[in-house]
Amino acid sequence: MKRILVTGGAGFIGSHLCERLLRQGNEVLCVDNFFTGTRANCESLLADPSFELLRHDVTFPLYVEVDEIYNLACPASPIHYQRDPVQTTKTSVMGAINMLGLAKRLRVRILQASTSEVYGDPDVHPQAEGYCGHVNIAGPRACYDEGKRCAETLFYDYERQHRMSVRVARIFNTYGPHMHPQDGRVVSNFIIQALTNQPITIYGDGSQTRSFCYVEDLVEGLMRLMAVDGGPIGAVNLGNPVETTVLALAERIVALCNSRSTITLHPLPQDDPRRRCPDISRARDLLHWSPRVDLDTGLTRTIAYFEAQLARSAAPVRPLRHAAPQKSA
Repeated sequence: MKRILVTGGAGFIGSHLCERLLRQGNEVLCVDNFFTGTRANCESLLADPSFELLRHDVTFPLYVEVDEIYNLACPASPIHYQRDPVQTTKTSVMGAINMLGLAKRLRVRILQASTSEVYGDPDVHPQAEGYCGHVNIAGPRACYDEGKRCAETLFYDYERQHRMSVRVARIFNTYGPHMHPQDGRVVSNFIIQALTNQPITIYGDGSQTRSFCYVEDLVEGLMRLMAVDGGPIGAVNLGNPVETTVLALAERIVALCNSRSTITLHPLPQDDPRRRCPDISRARDLLHWSPRVDLDTGLTRTIAYFEAQLARSAAPVRPLRHAAPQKSA
């Protein structure tokens, strides 16, 4: 049994990771400031005596005793990380410094959740770990892109300077239950719009591509990367190498939801990547990992989750049977 720290543990990916680590028999310390994560994502874990939930912002130091650290703390969707771009950069950079400092003090392994956004709007396709990227440092997405790039640099420097065991996962588009319904990502946007029969909003002409990895597969990749021995290892892409156009995704979701939604086109946001697909050769060779859940299966599970969420939010509030009488003023 290990005691494992997961920062950003109440977020979309973090909550799934916490659940999986608990199932393996570990103790889990979940840390989140609830900027985008929610307590509801961890609701099913709160009764487990091996699970602890701590409200904390990683831009401040954290003094705990753990055996491993997964650093997932940072808003990951444009609508959230652009809301406070300075804080986004601080979370990536200062958060990395604080978690690396903790790992250095404890002499434990630490994994950084980096992102495919470090490749920017890529000129190379598919994107392999050796590609240095094409990022607009003055653009509205730079707070996230450059923040994650700087965090990676800090991890590599701590590894070299302090002989630490670090792992860096570059995460590509991931989807599944516990996604925030208003996070602005295409999967959650399209599903909510399709379930409510609203127009499906596509930015651009829909020909831009993404590769969608189901969260269950992604968590497996993270855990395998943390467990692999040796080093230095460098960054490892984790994502689905099967490319899908945004238009094809929208049409598939409409069909799976049996929706009456139509598709509407809007101008493409600045610096939105034209193509996004990982080369996962390193993950296959090093981790013996590749995604197993196909898109239709993953979408069906995610649609069921959002259906339940919508039904819950639409349910009328029932008065308590034995409510105390109101006192007069």
